[in-house]
Amino acid sequence: MELSSAVDLITGKVVSLIENEASLLTEVGAEIDEIKLELNAMKAFLDDADRRSGAVAGSETDNQWIANVRDIAYEVEDVVDEFMYHFNKQQQWRGKPSRFFLKLIHFPKNLLLRHRVAVKLHGINKRIKSTAERNQRYRDFCSQLRKHDEQIGGENHSKIRMKNLGENALFLKDDDLVGIDKAQGELLGWLMDQELQRTTTSVVGMGGLGKTTLVANTFNKQVVKQHFYCCAWITVSQQYVVTDLLKSLIKELYGKAKETIDPAINLESMSYRELVEALVNFLQPRRYLIVIDDVWSIKFWEEISTALPANNMGSRILLTTRIGEVASFKFGALNHVLPLQPLPFDESLALFCKKAFVCEAGQCPPYLESLTIRLVAKCEGLPLAIVALGGLMASKNTIAEWTGVYNNLNRELNENDKYFDRLKYISLLSYHDLPYRLKQCFLYCCIFPEDHVIKRKRLIRLWMAEGFVEPQKGTISEVVAERYLAELICRGLLQVVRRNGSGRPRECKMHDILREFAVSISKSVKFVAKSNGMEEVEEGGIHRWSIEAKEKGIEAGSKAALSRVRSLFVFAVDETSKTSFNRLPSGFMLMRVLDLEDAPINELPVELTNLFNLRYLNLTRTQVKELPKDIGKLYNLQFLELKRTQIKDLPAGIVKLKNLRHLIAYCYNVNTHAFHYALGTMVPSNICLLNNLQALSFVEARGDFVKQLSKMTQLRRLSVANVKETDEKNLCLAISKMVHLEYLLVKSCDEDELLKMDALESTPPRLEKLFLAGKLEKVPHWFNSLDNLTNLYLHWCRLRDDFLPHIQALPNLGEILLLNAYEGERLDFLEGFQKLKYLRIWSCPRLKEIVIDKGVMPGLQVLSITSCQEFATLPHGWESLPDLNQVTLYNLSPGLMQKIWGSDGMDQRTIRRIELSRQEGAEAVFNMTGWLS
Repeated sequence: MELSSAVDLITGKVVSLIENEASLLTEVGAEIDEIKLELNAMKAFLDDADRRSGAVAGSETDNQWIANVRDIAYEVEDVVDEFMYHFNKQQQWRGKPSRFFLKLIHFPKNLLLRHRVAVKLHGINKRIKSTAERNQRYRDFCSQLRKHDEQIGGENHSKIRMKNLGENALFLKDDDLVGIDKAQGELLGWLMDQELQRTTTSVVGMGGLGKTTLVANTFNKQVVKQHFYCCAWITVSQQYVVTDLLKSLIKELYGKAKETIDPAINLESMSYRELVEALVNFLQPRRYLIVIDDVWSIKFWEEISTALPANNMGSRILLTTRIGEVASFKFGALNHVLPLQPLPFDESLALFCKKAFVCEAGQCPPYLESLTIRLVAKCEGLPLAIVALGGLMASKNTIAEWTGVYNNLNRELNENDKYFDRLKYISLLSYHDLPYRLKQCFLYCCIFPEDHVIKRKRLIRLWMAEGFVEPQKGTISEVVAERYLAELICRGLLQVVRRNGSGRPRECKMHDILREFAVSISKSVKFVAKSNGMEEVEEGGIHRWSIEAKEKGIEAGSKAALSRVRSLFVFAVDETSKTSFNRLPSGFMLMRVLDLEDAPINELPVELTNLFNLRYLNLTRTQVKELPKDIGKLYNLQFLELKRTQIKDLPAGIVKLKNLRHLIAYCYNVNTHAFHYALGTMVPSNICLLNNLQALSFVEARGDFVKQLSKMTQLRRLSVANVKETDEKNLCLAISKMVHLEYLLVKSCDEDELLKMDALESTPPRLEKLFLAGKLEKVPHWFNSLDNLTNLYLHWCRLRDDFLPHIQALPNLGEILLLNAYEGERLDFLEGFQKLKYLRIWSCPRLKEIVIDKGVMPGLQVLSITSCQEFATLPHGWESLPDLNQVTLYNLSPGLMQKIWGSDGMDQRTIRRIELSRQEGAEAVFNMTGWLS
């Protein structure tokens, strides 16, 4: 029964809304007070229900009662938001000239509005009373729930433990690879044998067995990457457009091979036949590996096979599927089938312990051994179920709690259960165990299309805008939201796709099976509606609308229906939709979130500035050229994302957005190695009046902006461009006051302007990422005080003195990128750099050699040296780097490249294999990966 996944997704929010904002409803105070009592009672009931782990089935009567309460809660939210909408419009009029006269005009309207609201609320109160007798029903039901809690061991969710586990999970490596050694060995054998004919290998098994995990881990191995000239990965899924997949394949293949597509070719306008021809021409002379993930029918192979030539060069095709018929199909002369089976018990146990006992380094405490064995047995070797159950048990502290979970599983599962049903129940058990705010956050992820990679920052900002993040005294909402994300990852409900240098998740996604569950739940509780944009919106029934547009534009239905939509996402999922509409439907009134990232629009709806309730506006990578001049009417806006748009100037009205927390606006230059690789946005100089801003990026310093900047002591992220030498004093004074600053980017007005930062007397203590772009006379004296710095990027600094001694002792430095940053001939890494993982050196024109002493940067994983024409010898001492697994040397001195080409004088004992490729405009490309013996 959906005890807590139905009503608690909205009731807590409505109670908060009424308490915080509806104090303006003074004329209908009695009705408001009555509804607050009712909703608080509902919330108390739901909090108790949450503590039951969602494990007790409810009656049909209870389910119907929950559905009624949910609808009432939505209706209350609509009434309050609608009143606030009209009230705000009147307030805006009152602030204009002839204020007294206008007040007289609007007075009758004000009374009429309040009367209408009072009537609506009175009707809702009567409905609530007819639904349940509040005092007796809630008290009796909650009392029964508490008795049940006592029987299974009391409350099962510790906020402190969640915080600790969550923060630990931010830095965990993906370790869900227990038990794949045998299967991976067989897979590697087929991929890298001496057979010259193109072969196809199918990895087949039911959902949740880890097919994609196995293939991805194999695909990413350096020994595989170096064996093939080019590798690419495409995900098919049940819904696909073959031309889109072919275009993605072309882009990835060219990108991986560091070759550019002919500018004369318009990839987006190419027909199916032209795309196939382009792929054949590229792949025919090369040994390639193509992974095709999640194939559901033979039809797809028939559509794509002609683009993958059988070139007798040892090429390989690797696909995953749940369908046995697909796996057994004869794809060519040579085919292999690798059926995945459930994990053996000992490997299941090892995987479970890694997830359940994170704080104990994967070691099961003796007092839980018996329960652990019995719980693992219930998963029957399904990795996804094991991960989900292990993540759930990581939040349980007592034997009583563990016993309670086992008893619930034992009651619901039996030996005749199908694997899929077992997986579904175990996964939902982990979902039900979440507090209601985390339930909201999990369900919210199904807004994104299948297999969509979700960026961490985007997700947590959306959660905040939706009101899912619980305010905590002394902690900003962004940090709380990070903990929510970490908890979902720890429980196996979200998967990490990519992490940054410090180990924090950068991108994540939902497993397709878990997404199916989330979509099903969301539909049942009216949390999210998904469509292709052509269906009409159901009257009053949609609050969040996710459109995967596949046709010509959006047919939305009546304005009355749209007025109830709180969140709108538009995903252009094929080329037809990306070129066929430029306008969005009008009629939204109470919109809270408008996310149009990558949508093919070039102008905004005229009604945008009437969206008083709007908290989040994302126009990333759209063709929008300007914001409305009256943007200041969006008083509640908190997040404004304008990355890679055509917007160059922000209107003066932006300073009226007093609740704005994040303002991100910039675009990229095509040439990433040019000084002006990123272009900032012009903002009014009095932008500094926005004292709630946490992030201000990427702005042009014009007028007295730098002087005013010292008022923004609350900033956590700052990117400022067009800085002049004369700005040093004011800029450094402002930065020294920003004690919360975590990210700082400073870029001079041009490549020859001195970037002076010596006046900075004290650095922000929390600074993690530092980006300096501009000419430096010397290393700033404060570099060695950046104890929390994890990332250092120096662009066009052209330092003449050795700067390494100033940063070698920084205890947390994990990534360094130097782009035309050093004019010396030699870099000596003599000591320190104990946590450095990524070192990238680009376009240092005089650099000839690099020396790495033994014991320095022992954790280095990636080394890239690019476009350093004088670089004449391989780095000294890299043989001693135990974790180094990727080295890229590109466009270096002709002598060195010739030495590499001929392997003349190179120590073959330390190099397994070198794959080289010539290309236009460069001496050679040297990708040496997995080279240590």
